[in-house]
Amino acid sequence: MGELKDNIQLFEDKKIRTAWDADKEEWYFSVVDVIAVLTDQPTQRGASNYWAKLKQRLKEEGADQLLTNCQQLKMTATDGKKRLTDVADTEQLLRIVQSIPSPKAEPFKV
Repeated sequence: MGELKDNIQLFEDKKIRTAWDADKEEWYFSVVDVIAVLTDQPTQRGASNYWAKLKQRLKEEGADQLLTNCQQLKMTATDGKKRLTDVADTEQLLRIVQSIPSPKAEPFKV
């Protein structure tokens, strides 16, 4: 992976941490941030718990390849420190979003 540039993008006024890989010309999105927005999780802990359960369900459905390809990157957390978080590229994120029953997921699926 090339040099990554941290960014924040907004979806419905909620922050989603992203990183741009200039070498691959690919965006990476914080999975827990996307889940927090789509499921109206009030805390990062709630979003992390949802993601843990979703990963378990995806694994049971045979989506091991998707989960194996998800990476962890250091992104700036709410406390200002860089912490490892699960990230997904656009294709992976769309697959994850398809597994979340939320009307807010529809704009992501288009």
